[in-house]
Amino acid sequence: MAIQLGVIGGSGFYRMNGLEILEERAIETPFGLPADKIVIGLLEGQEVAFLARHGRKHQYNPTHVPYQANIWAMKSLGVKWLVSVSAVGSLKEEIAPRHVVVPDQIIDRTRHRAVSFFDPVAVHVGFSDPYCPLLSSLLIEAAHQSGIVTHSGGTYIAMEGPLFSTRAESQMYRSWGASIIGMTGIPEAKLAREAEIAYGALCFVTDYDCWRLIEEVVTVDMVIGHLNANAEAGAQALRHVASRINSLGVSPAHNALENGLLTHPSDYPPDALDRVRLLISRFIDKKL
Repeated sequence: MAIQLGVIGGSGFYRMNGLEILEERAIETPFGLPADKIVIGLLEGQEVAFLARHGRKHQYNPTHVPYQANIWAMKSLGVKWLVSVSAVGSLKEEIAPRHVVVPDQIIDRTRHRAVSFFDPVAVHVGFSDPYCPLLSSLLIEAAHQSGIVTHSGGTYIAMEGPLFSTRAESQMYRSWGASIIGMTGIPEAKLAREAEIAYGALCFVTDYDCWRLIEEVVTVDMVIGHLNANAEAGAQALRHVASRINSLGVSPAHNALENGLLTHPSDYPPDALDRVRLLISRFIDKKL
């Protein structure tokens, strides 16, 4: 039976509190192995697939996370709704550490990552609204009910990393009106859209990046300390999401490929077709 809900946990979120674990599954994909085994369990009676984005020992930096394998593995389990939990820096005074942001836009500032499953063939999928509005509304509701100070909407800057921003970069992003900055939102959001998975994000603020005070320096200890403080609230929010996920209906993301396949599947190179067969199986019979 398909698992409707997937969760990808970022820095400091290597397991799901409250998840009744049923099994751990190693999934081989055409894009290699995911960052870790996928933990399958029950949360509020809902079957959930959980994956530590960087691996449980945090062995992958943001550039080298196996994003394609992570998303392909979730798709292979039947996941339709995918929640990203991540640590971010704030680019606005009113968005303080230990707040959470549910973004509705993203700016791609990455440079060294594969951002599509379909290379080298031509697939052009709409991405004007990168986060699913249905799932995001549920995440906002869940975060509020968990007692977390929650910011609805905002733009996420996806930077390459692994170093944090320079002050000049941080001020530039603020001038763009962006709300938060992180290192993993891209290509995760793009790949989820190509996989026709509705994607939403709970972004936990750990710092003010480096724009706010000349003496303020972002450290790993600072990031992990704030994440640990919000771990239970985050787990409570996810319990609410699990209890309501079946009420969401159909997301626009679930049909994202409908008009995006420019290269006819019969013209795919064999290796390319093998890599994406899972993603386009419903189109193959009528297109071949």
